[in-house]
Amino acid sequence: MWTYLLSKFLSGFIKNGALRVVFPDGKEQQYGPDCKNPISIKIHSRSLPRKLFLNPELILGEAYMDGSLTVANDDIYGLLELLINNQALQRPSWFSRKVTLYRQFHRYFAQHNPLTIARNNVAHHYDLSKDFYRLFLDDDMQYSCAYFVGPDDSLETAQKNKKNHIAAKLMLEPGHHVLDIGCGWGGLGLHLVKEHGAHVTGVTLSCEQHNVALERAEKLQTSARAEFRLQDYREVTETFDRIVSVGMFEHVGIPHYSEFFSKLHGSLADDGIALIHFIGRADGPSATNPWIAKYIFPGGYSPALSEVMAAAERSGLYVTDVEVLRLHYAETLKAWRDRFEQKIDEVRKIYDERFCRMWRFYLVVSELAFRQNGHVVFQVQLAKKQDAVPLTRDYLVPSQLQDRYSRRAA
Repeated sequence: MWTYLLSKFLSGFIKNGALRVVFPDGKEQQYGPDCKNPISIKIHSRSLPRKLFLNPELILGEAYMDGSLTVANDDIYGLLELLINNQALQRPSWFSRKVTLYRQFHRYFAQHNPLTIARNNVAHHYDLSKDFYRLFLDDDMQYSCAYFVGPDDSLETAQKNKKNHIAAKLMLEPGHHVLDIGCGWGGLGLHLVKEHGAHVTGVTLSCEQHNVALERAEKLQTSARAEFRLQDYREVTETFDRIVSVGMFEHVGIPHYSEFFSKLHGSLADDGIALIHFIGRADGPSATNPWIAKYIFPGGYSPALSEVMAAAERSGLYVTDVEVLRLHYAETLKAWRDRFEQKIDEVRKIYDERFCRMWRFYLVVSELAFRQNGHVVFQVQLAKKQDAVPLTRDYLVPSQLQDRYSRRAA
């Protein structure tokens, strides 16, 4: 019965491209109008059709991880691209709308992040081996969206662009005291110290990241101006000239947005500037994919801008600038995925095959979320005073580019 129901569903679902399925009994079926180049999968478990039919968003990733579903030539990118493209063509059914409403209601409980739960959620992802992350990240271990100024930018160049772009928005001056919320392995903080003369206090809940950040500060002899703490941002008591948070807001949780922005307001100097850089969605409020929530980012959520602005407004902070980085993260994830695949044998020395398949699925589905499924990166600049930043955005453009634009205008 379940094989029949799954086959019936796929017959109506695949409207573009083609999918070829080999079922556990050996029978084959092809779906979609393109007969020449189907994506081929094989279902090995007799119980899998039932599970896929009832909960495809969770079970597809699990089945790929466990090997109970395999893809010809291991083309998981092709499979997920096919499914996402066809999902966009579907009209929401009565049942799917009910599921979406339930997930949106349930997320308030799933994203409840008091200190203990927040630490456990962070440890799940960020306390993986530093040697693993070094295999596919850039030399500075930036684990967030890079900024590709030109098509030939390498990952290293694009990550440096990102750090400089953030520094420009913070309008840093030597001696400024900066709070880095979710400082990771310390790369951004150390950049602000070395390149801009700032004093940085970075906080993280990851023991692994904290240890690496301390080691890097000691090695670069910047410990006097770069302090890294194993601390929740809610426990910080000082006031800062600048506050930056990159890739951390996704872990705050909707029930804590007001608390987050109130903390920013209380920790920011009267003439200070804050910048938060976070993954969001351009298609309105939703819920975290259940596979991502279970295996990658428990308690995490990428919000719509509309969900964030209300809390920012209530805090008393002015939103002084908003920038949307669209395909930059897709290119970042592609670079990570390419490096991951190039180093796959070294990854297998650290983690087992199931982990490797999980990480591959995560990188692919994340890249496609930015290319085709409405995900973007928001950079939101905030201040207590309207005149804390210039009235135009010219200060963000390097002088050599300003000269180029002036010559063109002339």
